[in-house]
Amino acid sequence: MHLEEIISELSFKAVRSSGAGGQNVNKVSSKVVLTFDLKTSQALSQEQKLLLENNLGSRLTSENILILNCDEDRSQLKNKEIVIKRFLEIIKKALFVPKARKATKIPKAVIKKRIKDKKNVSDRKQLRKKPNLD
Repeated sequence: MHLEEIISELSFKAVRSSGAGGQNVNKVSSKVVLTFDLKTSQALSQEQKLLLENNLGSRLTSENILILNCDEDRSQLKNKEIVIKRFLEIIKKALFVPKARKATKIPKAVIKKRIKDKKNVSDRKQLRKKPNLD
């Protein structure tokens, strides 16, 4: 995965932020909308695209486009940096493949200890019974 190539494939759009903020909100387009088209990406292999499609299924549109917004800061440049950082974190997490779990054999000592403990509990309960005098 080449980060520079992926970042070059991103498209940005500046939009006016919603919510409170006074006159500045009405004049300045500081909100940044990032879009990444997974289908047309040249920086990712076919396997990576399939992995991203599976792991990011709920975040992708029906055309396999990832859309992220950021309006945390009043500066458009800072919002762009924040949304790029967030995008890279999402991509890295989605491309992570966990190790396959290997089933291990239970050691004989552990089996013996479990049986011995069960026997001890059984003996203790036998001692609680009234003696049979017949």
